[in-house]
Amino acid sequence: MSGLSEIGVKVESEGPSEPELRGNTLPLLHEIRHALGRLVESGEPTVIDVQSLPMGPGDMDRLMGALGDGEVRAELEALGTTVIRESRYSGVWIIEHMNGSGGVASRFIEISWVPDLLQAQAEDVQKGLTELVDALASAGN
Repeated sequence: MSGLSEIGVKVESEGPSEPELRGNTLPLLHEIRHALGRLVESGEPTVIDVQSLPMGPGDMDRLMGALGDGEVRAELEALGTTVIRESRYSGVWIIEHMNGSGGVASRFIEISWVPDLLQAQAEDVQKGLTELVDALASAGN
């Protein structure tokens, strides 16, 4: 007797707390690990444009699940909404630029001490100092 009923089938499923690390998820996590090592050793930051990488079905969800959420989250409103959140791994940041309908237009993983978008620019700090000095002068202090 031959047929489909004779083919052994093994069914596997992901556990509820651990995403299965397949497709591009595992190689990307290794790349992030190496980048985090470089940050610790030499202070060199890394940015990975994950939207530009070839991803199979479910790869992005598995990657985001594996990175998880950390303690810090910030939203910027400049030329649209940008959400910056720390992953469960300190120094690994997920940066999402949203489109007009609330979907993700671009997504980056930045491995750095502080995401570049959150660092004040020297010119802005100088302007802030000038404005504060002027405000204090006009207040008579």
